[in-house]
Amino acid sequence: MSNTKYKLSYDEVRVIVIALVELKNQLIAEGRYTDPVDELLMRFVD
Repeated sequence: MSNTKYKLSYDEVRVIVIALVELKNQLIAEGRYTDPVDELLMRFVD
């Protein structure tokens, strides 16, 4: 896996986090596994 780093603005990170939260909510509603989304959220929130 590549360790490429990108510099994102606050607004870009905010949009990504909102999209991931919506995806997580959709997966929960479908009764599906959410761990990969949780890992991505942790990377963007840190």
